[in-house]
Amino acid sequence: MLTLKVIFAVLGFWVVVMTALSFVRSRAWWVRISDFPRPQIAFVSSLLPGLLVLANLGSQEAAPWEWVLLILLAASVVVQVGQMLPYTPLWKHQVPPAPAGFDRKNRLRMVASNVCMQNRDIARWLATVRAEDPDVIVAVEVDEWWSGQLSVLEADYPHRILQPQSNTYGMAIYARLALHDTEIKRLVEPEVPSIFMVLELPSGQRVRCVALHPRPPRPDIAQDSKLRDAELAKAGEIIREYHSPVIVVGDLNDVAWSHTTHLFQRFARVLDPRIGRGLFATFHANYRFLRYPLDHVFHTHHFDLVELRRLAHVGSDHFPIVIEVALRLEPIPRPEVAPLEKDDRAHVRDAVQEARELQLEESPSERHRRKQADK
Repeated sequence: MLTLKVIFAVLGFWVVVMTALSFVRSRAWWVRISDFPRPQIAFVSSLLPGLLVLANLGSQEAAPWEWVLLILLAASVVVQVGQMLPYTPLWKHQVPPAPAGFDRKNRLRMVASNVCMQNRDIARWLATVRAEDPDVIVAVEVDEWWSGQLSVLEADYPHRILQPQSNTYGMAIYARLALHDTEIKRLVEPEVPSIFMVLELPSGQRVRCVALHPRPPRPDIAQDSKLRDAELAKAGEIIREYHSPVIVVGDLNDVAWSHTTHLFQRFARVLDPRIGRGLFATFHANYRFLRYPLDHVFHTHHFDLVELRRLAHVGSDHFPIVIEVALRLEPIPRPEVAPLEKDDRAHVRDAVQEARELQLEESPSERHRRKQADK
């Protein structure tokens, strides 16, 4: 029993530390990783008090440090569940459902998928995506092989933007809708593209669309979140200047409830259709207990939601998601669009400046290691 008590205690203090680290604003990878496993930490935190009690059966009364640990575990459960509660059906919808009689010429149906560059199950991917009959397909981690395989979509999707790359940051857009003002931007580093475009709906109305796939924090190469945070900050600044309907889509390599994602949403003035509906955890597709919502679709208040759904396994480590929205010609102002907080502009400036300093200070060997890891 003593061995079990030690194991449970060590696990308990680890859970408490991870919960506390999620409130720290450092961009170090070992801090930012604490943003991700909130569901897992909440689950473990809720189990550990009972396990500690069982480990104490037949022994002396619990020591003071055990009572402290039990209180901290209870607080961890409250914190973790509180952070995730908006992404459950218990919360009010941030994006209302579309009315029954919405104009179908103003609908937009999109599939977003991180295909996983090493994945070669193209038949399953194509079958899954085509079954959803989307107007637009956004694929990330597209290399030359994937670009060649996706060419079979050209007959049905005559409008496209292709940026294949061998470093897991390639992208491809296939659309039935006409594309205008297309631009591939390199917001932070030349190896990581973002795609900006305008989609023309069947009604003739135009919608801006931004596809992002920033670099993640990575423990294996001690890669912190500076480059990711800077890309989201710069994208948010650009999107904030738009006054037309906007949709933002992609694998942001960040979870829905993180400080960085919330900062991006406030700056870009975009809503999250998951709020009040569910987590829609898309990664990791192969491990049920290790899943997080990394693939996102945000949009401005001009839209109502028709459908949001996670799709089946396609051989990738990410599940695709499908979203269908309906454009309101007279958008209703929604107070749920969070205003900028006092320090938000300073946080954005800091993120961009820290990424710039990282790139200037990075040694050739560090840069080489990062590029090799990308492959």
